[in-house]
Amino acid sequence: MKKYMTFRTSKLPISFLIDRKALLLTLVLALLLFVAVVVSTGLGTMFIAPLDVLSVLFGGGSPGDQLVVLNLRLPRILVALLVGIGLGVSGAIMQSLIRNPLASPDIIGITGGASVAAVAFFTMVEGVSIHYVPFAAIVGAAIVTLLIYVLAWKNGVTPLRLVLVGVGIGAAMSALTTLLIVTAPIQLTARSMIWLSGTVYGSSWQNVWTLLPWTLVFVPLSIIFARSINAQQLGDEVATGIGNPVHRHRFLLLMFCVALAGSAVAVGGAIGFVGLLAPHIARKLVGSALGALIPAAALCGGLLVVLADLIGRMAFAPLDVPAGIFTAAIGAPFFIFLLYKHRNR
Repeated sequence: MKKYMTFRTSKLPISFLIDRKALLLTLVLALLLFVAVVVSTGLGTMFIAPLDVLSVLFGGGSPGDQLVVLNLRLPRILVALLVGIGLGVSGAIMQSLIRNPLASPDIIGITGGASVAAVAFFTMVEGVSIHYVPFAAIVGAAIVTLLIYVLAWKNGVTPLRLVLVGVGIGAAMSALTTLLIVTAPIQLTARSMIWLSGTVYGSSWQNVWTLLPWTLVFVPLSIIFARSINAQQLGDEVATGIGNPVHRHRFLLLMFCVALAGSAVAVGGAIGFVGLLAPHIARKLVGSALGALIPAAALCGGLLVVLADLIGRMAFAPLDVPAGIFTAAIGAPFFIFLLYKHRNR
C-alpha cells in the first residue's frame, strides 16, 4: 500500500498529498474527542447515559435531559473544545514558524497581551457589558504581537529575535497584569483572578457563537498556509529561493496566531500550556508536516481542555476547579522537561 494518497482537481489549482497513517490517526483522535464530549456531557450531579446524550443531540430525549444537555452542559463543553482547538493550532504554528519546541502563544507573550487587556477591562471600565471582554482581549493580543514584531524587525524578522523579544514582552505583560490586579478594588480583583486561572465555567451559547467564527475561518486558513510554514522550516534563504515570500507570510501567520489564541483566551481565560502540549503530542503521532500537524494539534488541544474541564467539574465536586489549573499542572513539568532535553542546543 502506498504511503500517500494524491488529491488533484482540474477545475481549481489545488493538489496535495495525504499521509495515510496521519489521516488514520487524525480520525482516531476525532473519534476520541467525540467520545470525550459525549461522556463529559453526561457526567455531573445528574448522570445522563451516553446513548441518552446522543438522543438529545439528534433531537430526542426527555425534557429534563434536553434542559441539562442543551442549556447547561453542552455550551460549556463546546467552548472548552473551541478554546483547545484555537490554542492547539496557534501553538503548532508558533513552534513551526519560530523553529523552537518551547514556543507557544502564552510563552511568547501573545496571551499575555490578551490578559492585560482583559484585566484592564475588568478593573478600569465600569458600566460596560462584560460581553466586550473578548473584543478587548483580541485587541490586546494584536497590539502586543505588533509590538513584538516591530521590536524584532531588523532587515526582516528572524525566529531567534522573535522568540527573545516575545519572552521579554511576555514577562512585562505578566508584571503589568499583576500591577493592575494589586491596584484594583478587591471585588474586581476576585473576578480578574478567576478569569486568569482559565475557566469555561458559566459558558453560554453566546460564548459558543462568539468563538466559533474565529475557529471556522482561521483554522482552515492555517491549513492552507501550511506549505509556507513547511518551506520556512528549511531556513529563510531556502524558502526565499523557492519563491516563498517569507516575511509577508510570517506576518500573516502571526496574525492567525493572534486571532486563534486571542479569541480562545478572550472566552476561556488564560488557560496555559495547551499551546505547548498539543503540538508536541500531535507531532509524536503524525509527524512534523504542517498539513497533518495542524488538524492533529487542533484535536489534541480540544481533547486536553475538554478533559481538564471534566476533571475540574468532577474531581472535587461540588467545587468547580478551573481547567487552567490542570493544564498548568501537566504543562509546567513538561516545559521543564523540554528545557532539560534541549539544554545543549
